[in-house]
Amino acid sequence: MENNSNHQQLSRELKNRHVQLIALGGTIGTGLFLGAGESIHLAGPAILLSYIIAGIACFFLMRALGELLLSDLETNSFVDFIQKYMGGDKAAFVVGWTYWTCWISIAMAELTAAGLYVQMWFPHIPVWVTALVLLAILFAMNIFTVSAFGETEFWFSIIKIVAILGLIIAGIVMVLVSYKTPFGHASVSNLVSNGFFAHGAKGFLLSFQMVLFSFAGVEMIGMTASETKDPEVIIPKSINEVPQRVIIFYIGSLLAIMCIYPWQQVSPNSSPFVQVFSGIGIQSAAAIINFVVLTAAASSCNSAIFTTGRMIFSMNYNSKSKFGKQLGSLSLRQIPRNGIIFSTLIIALIIILGIFLPGNLFTFISSVATTCFLFVWSMIVIAHLRYRKSVKQTKSESKLKFKMPLFPLSDYFVLLFYAVVIVVLVMRLNTLIALIGSVIWLAILWLISIFEKITKFRRWTMVSPFF
Repeated sequence: MENNSNHQQLSRELKNRHVQLIALGGTIGTGLFLGAGESIHLAGPAILLSYIIAGIACFFLMRALGELLLSDLETNSFVDFIQKYMGGDKAAFVVGWTYWTCWISIAMAELTAAGLYVQMWFPHIPVWVTALVLLAILFAMNIFTVSAFGETEFWFSIIKIVAILGLIIAGIVMVLVSYKTPFGHASVSNLVSNGFFAHGAKGFLLSFQMVLFSFAGVEMIGMTASETKDPEVIIPKSINEVPQRVIIFYIGSLLAIMCIYPWQQVSPNSSPFVQVFSGIGIQSAAAIINFVVLTAAASSCNSAIFTTGRMIFSMNYNSKSKFGKQLGSLSLRQIPRNGIIFSTLIIALIIILGIFLPGNLFTFISSVATTCFLFVWSMIVIAHLRYRKSVKQTKSESKLKFKMPLFPLSDYFVLLFYAVVIVVLVMRLNTLIALIGSVIWLAILWLISIFEKITKFRRWTMVSPFF
């Protein structure tokens, strides 16, 4: 039975280790395990510098978000701050539905990928069957208690961490013993022997798009704050460890790969993890990494169900429509059960439609949604700037919790970096098309938000941005 009281609060069952690993899982995805080879070929060893710059921007983004979250622990999501500091309902409507759609698209892409991974072992199982079975399992994990989600994500992240640490340790050992490879010997000199900037400034700049979007989901900690035990301690700790996670897991793994093999010998069409593990004699390397990327896909989908359910709840928290009240209510266990059910049904519907839709349409939708993360992140930073302006006006800066370092230069750095990435998106046809699609999507949502005040139309916009 649902309780429709808008005075309900989400349960605070996420422990420190849950939030730590959720934040960590948000920065490690299939892009690292499968896409690292392509990134290395695009920028060469300079990819390390790309990750450092993007990691700094990511850290400042998280610090801005953290300061907002700790300014009001009663908020349901970061969209509440955008509504408060960015001019009201229109901005919140556009950001909220865009963020929801981003995660729906991620779930769609990851579930489809999971079906392909399973076909490595069971080639006769259709992709959509695996996708729906996995979706059902993850739905069951999310529908009862938030701690079940946290525990699942904890173990998913552990598997990814073990794989990356295994690669880094293998790399260190191989360099120390000058391990003979098909392309010479493992050595630190492999980093610079063929040039640091593989394809000049252009290759370096083009790598930013791929690098930045590998961090998609790191802001998800903003969806866990209202369900975290002792958030004033756990949230700052999780955010402050972002730089260490970037250095250890991204920089460390890429450094290991490029020390073992000269960068131009790293295959862009297969996982470099498989290439390394196979090179040290692990015969089942491909199967092991296939299991890891299957886990990473399940982790992303798990996060998508959690995030979209909370976003639906947050967007409908004060709804006046009958259906909106249902979506904006909590179960007796303080879980946004109806929001989770609604989002899961949409994901399942898209998977079924995917059987009949061409694959390039799926790819286009995913690209548009991923590009929209730039918009969401930018709005968080701008909301933080507005928040600090309001704090300055009330002369209460001394009372700030978890103050943003180097403010306001840090915020402007992040916005400038995102602007550079947008320019980079224009430089390639496929990303330019996705960027145009993102602009069209945001324009449609903005128009819907304008007409949303019309009474008959409002009843439907509380349910879906498509009506």
